[in-house]
Amino acid sequence: MKFGICTPIGFGIVAELVDALGPALEQRGFESLWVSEHVVLFDEHQSRYPYTPDGQMPIPASIGMADPFIALTFMAARTTTLRLGTGVCILPQRNPVYTAKQVADLDVISGGRVEFGIGLGWLREEYEALDVPWAGRGSRADDYLQVIRSLWVDEVSNFAGENYTLSGARMYPKPVQSPHPAIHIGGDGAAALNRVAAYGQGWFGMGWTPESLGEQLRLLDTALARHQRSRNDIEISISPPYGACDVRMAARFADLGVDRIIDGVLFTDIDAVEATLDQTMERLGAPQ
Repeated sequence: MKFGICTPIGFGIVAELVDALGPALEQRGFESLWVSEHVVLFDEHQSRYPYTPDGQMPIPASIGMADPFIALTFMAARTTTLRLGTGVCILPQRNPVYTAKQVADLDVISGGRVEFGIGLGWLREEYEALDVPWAGRGSRADDYLQVIRSLWVDEVSNFAGENYTLSGARMYPKPVQSPHPAIHIGGDGAAALNRVAAYGQGWFGMGWTPESLGEQLRLLDTALARHQRSRNDIEISISPPYGACDVRMAARFADLGVDRIIDGVLFTDIDAVEATLDQTMERLGAPQ
């Protein structure tokens, strides 16, 4: 079992946190860090956050999240072994060419340590603030993933789809990892699982417990089989409900075939970073 943490870089300690967090995780043997993304948040929103009973985010709109690629690039310079993940990049509200370039450059700078987590997002108001259509975001994500992969692996990239066209483009440098950084796709519905099967090297599941995960894995197996793939072809990363995972739960996840636990952690006080990580290690029984 691999153990990572997922966190937003914010709460007014952005510079201090990106300087301290990576080395502190490496010193404790954590495998990966996954940085959350939101460009803007709202005090009030009609969109329902899917991972709390009341549909509200468990953090304030004033958190002030740093861009994940900027934060992870700084952390790449402060670490040597830590895997650097987006948890998750909201792909359909971004330009795919710029995103491919950011991921590839981070992979080069870090020596091949990027894990590219993507999702569709849940906050319609954020899409509207960016003047990006909410409708069709799933189809857009599918096209964007194909554009990104082509830019990473092909000498000359071409793509013609419903949502994007690219003709005769060259993007360098290419990622260090071959054939490219792993794409971990978040989401729980049939469309998301089919996206994992079609384009992913990993599934990023949020809010699952061992009791609820079994049926979801069967649905994932069905989606993979439609694409002549199996769970042996992907990694399964689970971010359990906040603060719920302990040693016993981690062991039950391992029995179900989960490869990585990504524990959600909030850092609001720079002086408490090491103590918070020590408490997380003790709760998870990590690293092992």
